[in-house]
Amino acid sequence: MKRLIICMVAFVALAASPSVKNGYDVGDTVTDFKLKNIDGKMISLADFKEAKGFIVVFDCNTCPYSRAYNQRIIALNEKYASKGYPLVAINPNDPMASPGDSFDKMISYAKDKGYSFPYLSDEGQTVTKAFGATNTPHIFILNRTVKDLKVVYVGTIDNNARDASAATKKYVEEAIDALLANKPVPVAKTRALGCTIKWKNS
Repeated sequence: MKRLIICMVAFVALAASPSVKNGYDVGDTVTDFKLKNIDGKMISLADFKEAKGFIVVFDCNTCPYSRAYNQRIIALNEKYASKGYPLVAINPNDPMASPGDSFDKMISYAKDKGYSFPYLSDEGQTVTKAFGATNTPHIFILNRTVKDLKVVYVGTIDNNARDASAATKKYVEEAIDALLANKPVPVAKTRALGCTIKWKNS
């Protein structure tokens, strides 16, 4: 009986407490970060002085979904970097849990694919946790305001992971096209499709 009462008290206390926020949501302000790029340099969003915003992609070398979306990710940077929305890719996976995502493998993979955008290693996984990324790939579109960077879209790239030509909703493109036209983002949140992030053992 005593144990039941303790459990009920704990349940009430938990229900009464505010929910713990896990990562950024649409409308949130993003804190800048600094991570190591594949060229060995430390990169932050503040380095992109002329950027109107960013396409931040949590991505990796090994996930089948990441590989399926790879050419679309490259194409997003090619299409929108010159319009003020460069793409920044971040590898969130712990290389101990996923050896194919080691820093050396990242360098080889990016070179093989011809990446023209930063491919950053989140070795401590602090940025991944701050964003609340859960999958690879997982997209966050950021828009620059006078004072800061705001999240305007979170989710997947489009509605067909297997076949780009069969996608009928291109969420990232539609969001950035809307921003460039000074219009509201039509769909601000979708479910990220991909492999789960390989976290460090605590």
